[in-house]
Amino acid sequence: MLRITDILEKTQSYLSPVELEMIEKAYIFSASVHQGQIRLSGEPYLTHPMEVAGMLADMKMDAATIITGLLHDTVEDTLTTLKQIEDNFGKVVANLVDGLTKISKIRFSSQEERQAENFRKMILAMSSDMRILLIRLADRVHNMRTLEFQTPDRQHYIAQETLELYAPLANRLGINWMKTELEDLAFRHLDFDAYNDLAKRVAKKREKRERYTEEVKNIIKKELDNLGIQGEIEGRAKHFYSIYQKMQEQHINFDEVYDLTAFRIILDSDKEKDCYEALSAVHALWKPVPGRFKDYIAMPKANNYRSLHTTVIGPYGERVEIQIRTREMHEWAEEGIAAHWHYKEGYDHHGDDVEQIRKLRELLEVQQELDNPHEFMSNLKLALFPDEVYVFTPNGDVRAFPKGATPVDFAYSIHTDIGHQCIGAKVNRNIVPLKYLLKNGDTVEIITQAGHHPSKDWLKFVVTSKAISRIRSWVNAEERKKSIGLGKALLEKEFKKHHLKLNQLVKSEEIKGLYAEYSIKTSDDLLATVGYGRLSPKRVVNLFLPEDTVKKDDVSAQKTKKKIPVSSSLGISLTGIEDVLVRFAKCCEPIPGDAIIGYISRGRGVTIHTTGCPIIQELDPERLVTVEWAIKEKNAYPVHLRAVCRDHKGVLAEISSIISSFDVNISHAEIETNPDMQAICDFRIDVHDLTQFNQIVTSIKKLNGIISVERIRRVQ
Repeated sequence: MLRITDILEKTQSYLSPVELEMIEKAYIFSASVHQGQIRLSGEPYLTHPMEVAGMLADMKMDAATIITGLLHDTVEDTLTTLKQIEDNFGKVVANLVDGLTKISKIRFSSQEERQAENFRKMILAMSSDMRILLIRLADRVHNMRTLEFQTPDRQHYIAQETLELYAPLANRLGINWMKTELEDLAFRHLDFDAYNDLAKRVAKKREKRERYTEEVKNIIKKELDNLGIQGEIEGRAKHFYSIYQKMQEQHINFDEVYDLTAFRIILDSDKEKDCYEALSAVHALWKPVPGRFKDYIAMPKANNYRSLHTTVIGPYGERVEIQIRTREMHEWAEEGIAAHWHYKEGYDHHGDDVEQIRKLRELLEVQQELDNPHEFMSNLKLALFPDEVYVFTPNGDVRAFPKGATPVDFAYSIHTDIGHQCIGAKVNRNIVPLKYLLKNGDTVEIITQAGHHPSKDWLKFVVTSKAISRIRSWVNAEERKKSIGLGKALLEKEFKKHHLKLNQLVKSEEIKGLYAEYSIKTSDDLLATVGYGRLSPKRVVNLFLPEDTVKKDDVSAQKTKKKIPVSSSLGISLTGIEDVLVRFAKCCEPIPGDAIIGYISRGRGVTIHTTGCPIIQELDPERLVTVEWAIKEKNAYPVHLRAVCRDHKGVLAEISSIISSFDVNISHAEIETNPDMQAICDFRIDVHDLTQFNQIVTSIKKLNGIISVERIRRVQ
């Protein structure tokens, strides 16, 4: 266990005696309030805040941040109040602790809603102090290091959240060591067999790789010395998750991954031109691979990462990836914002820090406008993945966009009105479709027309969170207008049947209970809720009818009502909606165990999608409803599985045999080969739930020659 003396030793070189004394005081306070609490690992709870504070000390954070690391769980998990924190450690620490305290005492209808609200709180708190995110990331790193003590379901949930949200956040802050550790730890818990297999294969090649690494380093060092360029050459094995990603994306097996080691040239010079001189030296030694050079010095990444990247054909014909940067650039690449972050009185923030914080806040604050928790989380995940292209405005300014961005994304990045009024675009002076995918170096000009409005179809191809949220906001406003009109027409018709006047009764006392049940605030909300199909007109009018009339209507309705499938028979529980037709979406084919969401279709009941289904992004969020699995008996659910492997005789029979061994029906199977002599095997199988599907995937992965096994969207 880390000791307080260890933390004080790490910080005494840059903190004052008074600050060190406050850190020790925070340690004593934390030990006192957490006394008797035990982690799932069996260790005293104090080990967790100590490890978090230790990480923050390694990052050379200020005293307030380290003190908060020691106290970050006190308000949430003990009887400590924020007033006590403020009285003992000051307002700054109290605000940091408050920003880190999760929303644990409020009841939410779904895990996703709770997750969304916790992230909203953290983002709002970050707006005033970025240290909150740095502490939360350190907290997550230690929790991931001890994740094996959680239940399997919690392990999967936390690891998935880490991979989708926390690792990208670390990347956005430029903290590379944190990003890579979070990715590898998440990978280990999400697919242990794949992780373990990869670890063994990398270890098996270690001795050979180390010899090769030393040879390449010596060749580069000799060449740089001859040119009088001083610096350090590093050769490090790539982290497991990046190797795994490459195998999945390129459909290759481990033996076909050549660049397992990444080399870095870290120059003693602080001049950018020396990086280009070193690049010339490398290209003089070995032939560069076309299309593999990236200049992140001229055009830094969104997280302000700067470096030159090149891939060359090195000794023995192997591909070698080399990064070239100054020592200052390297410090930023590894530590990001933490490398220059100063909070001491009298210090100015480093210019890069200020710009990076502005970018991240702007990126995340766009999400704050989204009320729907699913939409909020989907957009947040999308916003955090920064595989980028760099384009120019007509004035020559550089703008960075996610890969796959279009002129419409560009238009919304300038201003919402420019996006709304966009009718066309010129790229490199040529008219292009609005779906055109922007490429590095493009010069983009937007053509607008006053009074023009966005199209719902734009949601099918825009990729930036700002464009998605602005278009969806406009579409939702239009949909709401239509739904208010439809709801009014439906209610007036129902009220008229019973000789009642709608306008008088929607403001009456009888309707207030309904408002609370459906989170309705205004009469327009009521009309929209009816128009969206969430609430039947009959339910509203029954509030104003005598009980005898309501009972007669119910009996009459039972006699004439067509027999429709009951949602519970399909294993689905609906929240706040009466008996309706339920069906599963064919686009994503949900199976028990998947996170799911319902979509109300007028006249077609509720369609169940997985929460990760791309189609959901295009749907009106006002029509999305909370649904849950309520399995009472085992049913068979269709799902599509794809296995990619080396092509050999009998491969289809081998995989089919594995599937059949689980007593699972194969309703469709087909195989095709690609030019790389790989077999792509697609199966449509009927499983009971996600656990059974995962067991099948794990078993298939153990076959010889398997490159990847994954669940795919419906084969058309």
